Amino acid sequence: MTLSDLLAARRMVRSFDGRAVPGDLLSELATTALLSPTAGNSAGVRMTVVDQSRLAEYFSVATDDAWRRGAPRAAGLMRAGGVVLITSRPQDYLARYSEPDKAESGLGDPQQWAIPYWHTDAAMATMSLLLLLEEHELVATIWGNFRHEENVLTWAGAGDERLFATVLVGYPDGNDTPSASLARPVPPRAKRVRRLSGD
Repeated sequence: MTLSDLLAARRMVRSFDGRAVPGDLLSELATTALLSPTAGNSAGVRMTVVDQSRLAEYFSVATDDAWRRGAPRAAGLMRAGGVVLITSRPQDYLARYSEPDKAESGLGDPQQWAIPYWHTDAAMATMSLLLLLEEHELVATIWGNFRHEENVLTWAGAGDERLFATVLVGYPDGNDTPSASLARPVPPRAKRVRRLSGD
């Protein structure tokens, strides 16, 4: 399967069948995903693999009772086969860009980053992971960091990091409801590409 095939096939799936994904496989794929680019070779992205045996524990800190009881997709998501937390260490980037070969950039000061590359690097590593999962015939969805960050980081032993996102991984049960966002009219991909030509 080519990279173009993987990109075309990949979809977010939010309803899993409950089968566990081997933790060793997830660890291997997470390690490979960290081949993605990293600004200044700062290597400030981390991935924490959560085995299915600890999934209930994860959801107890990452959600609240109201969500677990009432969210339409809660049951399907909570049948995931495993979880990967993607975190970053801003301090690693600030330290790297304070080193002699980078200090002139001024990026040792967090306020000088127009785009904080710890988030950029985490996003690239996340996309790499999603494509690797697709290659291994697994499905996944990204759960953004919208709430409970401190609880999740403390539970994961990553209190000095920032939570970028959680990737829920597993096998589909065929009951996924596509996101309503897919029905939104958007410009075709080709119209979202600009070309500045010399002709």
